[in-house]
Amino acid sequence: MKARPELTVEAEDYLKAIYELERADAAAGTNAVAERLGVAAASVSGMLQRLGRLGLVKTERYRGTRLTEPGRTVALQLIRRHRIIESYLVARLGFAWDDVHDEAERLEHAASPELIERMAEVLGNPTADPHGAPIPTAEGMVDERRLASIAALEPGAGAKVLRMSDRDPKLLRYLAGRGIRPGARIRVEAKEPFDGPIILTVGRKRHTIAPGAAGNVWVEPDTAVRRPPKPKTARSRPSA
Repeated sequence: MKARPELTVEAEDYLKAIYELERADAAAGTNAVAERLGVAAASVSGMLQRLGRLGLVKTERYRGTRLTEPGRTVALQLIRRHRIIESYLVARLGFAWDDVHDEAERLEHAASPELIERMAEVLGNPTADPHGAPIPTAEGMVDERRLASIAALEPGAGAKVLRMSDRDPKLLRYLAGRGIRPGARIRVEAKEPFDGPIILTVGRKRHTIAPGAAGNVWVEPDTAVRRPPKPKTARSRPSA
């Protein structure tokens, strides 16, 4: 990746937030960015204007703000740093997977590019962080496949867990208590109506999971095996 422009921590956080909103197919309007960052909406407009002058974002009326190519490059650099730091904290320093997000948020702005690449090398250049999120390469390539969530699966569907949101430690502990981690095999047994609980088999155990939690776990559904149609047998005609 190219060297990052000199930006404040706040500006970098804005770019990452806009990238994440774009990935969720949400318009990065003032209110959405403010909610994502936990700041007042009144303070967002000024920062978006500044980022626009730097050529990092483009804001269109009624359509929200989008990253330009340079803005996307900076956002992916920051995401790479965050996810490598999370991976290093878990793999080398013994942090729990539900205790690294906030630490990585602080360190991602301070660690030098050389330190990040050294961490990646020591870890064997991982392609995903402890929560299954893809790690952008140093060249800015990243797996951006659209994934289904557990909440989107129908009863009877099986899937492999690929990733989950790392923002809420309580959510991660909730999922871990039900055996739901990257690589786990799950099967939806039943879904109660009106946003009721979802009953899953995880491995060989059955668990109930809240729909809100299920919507923050992304999976790779099993490919249905299609059986070839049975050949039709000719019916014998009655003799005259």
